[in-house]
Amino acid sequence: MKIIHYIPSIDRIAGGTSTYMQVLGKELGKLAEVHIITHSSDNPLPISNCEIHNVSVYNPINGRFKNEVSKLFDVIKPDLVHVNCCWMPACAFVQQMAQKRNIKVVLTPHGMLEPWIIKRHYWTRKLLALLLYQKAAIQNADCLQATAESEKENLLKLGYNSNIKIVKLGIDAESITMKTFWKKNKQLLFLSRVHVKKGINYLIEAADILREELQGYKIVVAGEGDADYVASLKQQIIDNGLQDIIQLIGGVYGDKKWELFQTSDFFVLPTHSENFGLAIAESLASGTPVITTVGTPWNDLNTSNAGAWIEIGTQPLVDTLRRFLSLSDEDLETMGKNGRKLIETKYSAKVMAEEMMEVYQSIV
Repeated sequence: MKIIHYIPSIDRIAGGTSTYMQVLGKELGKLAEVHIITHSSDNPLPISNCEIHNVSVYNPINGRFKNEVSKLFDVIKPDLVHVNCCWMPACAFVQQMAQKRNIKVVLTPHGMLEPWIIKRHYWTRKLLALLLYQKAAIQNADCLQATAESEKENLLKLGYNSNIKIVKLGIDAESITMKTFWKKNKQLLFLSRVHVKKGINYLIEAADILREELQGYKIVVAGEGDADYVASLKQQIIDNGLQDIIQLIGGVYGDKKWELFQTSDFFVLPTHSENFGLAIAESLASGTPVITTVGTPWNDLNTSNAGAWIEIGTQPLVDTLRRFLSLSDEDLETMGKNGRKLIETKYSAKVMAEEMMEVYQSIV
């Protein structure tokens, strides 16, 4: 089978969507001929077992994007096109081009159709996009991929398309080294895109309440984001006098990222909404327990004793951080090993690729 994936970016700063493509592509490329159409960037992630095609940025006026994608369709002759992401006209345009050629299309929203995301900028951006192209793209897709039951339920509530298949995301756990000691390092980690939906403000507010218990601790906030928003977080930290506790260190990649996972006592992602949360999986694979919210599909954290899956907001985070700060080294080790086992048994990249192939075969 020949498969084309379109994804707006595979740059490292794109976060989870890029990592998803990297992980899926490596395993999917062992099962089919996979081509990835994207756009050039400064730091693209390497993706093995796939052929990557960089095309011009979408511009409805000059037609260069259309011509380049059309040529690739004609040369590759794909059996299926898989579109990743929403709200960008290029995604809907690639889908239209494929379906005009009677090529089946799978659409993966990557959490971009979750209620919290749709409500954000709804009247100024989302409504117009829905009217112009996004609603039609969702309705016309031959299949929507959800990554969790909760995302499927939210997609069904939209009422645009009921042909939804759940394929849970996975990671390449074999390539991730698990920590070998769990002695407290008095370091807590947030590592993700720095964005308002990630709930970093809750972490700052919780640290303010727990400043006495956090004396001697360091909360590392790693990630890139909009400069104005990053500046507002820094000001919030200063206003609360938390400069000695919370450090915003910018984006980290490669060995530095894995070092942070392995040297942190636990990982915190107090997010409003995630369709998966690859950083959660990476932390668990590293043997580091996780605190995250019901805005993610990670209820496994509670059932497997690998962390905590909590309500969204400051007070639930305060209560949970207080409990985690009192855990022994042995408690952290037990939770860390449980997390690694959870990833190995339920969130394998190989299983994800095999399940995705089953979806493709069911609609082609």
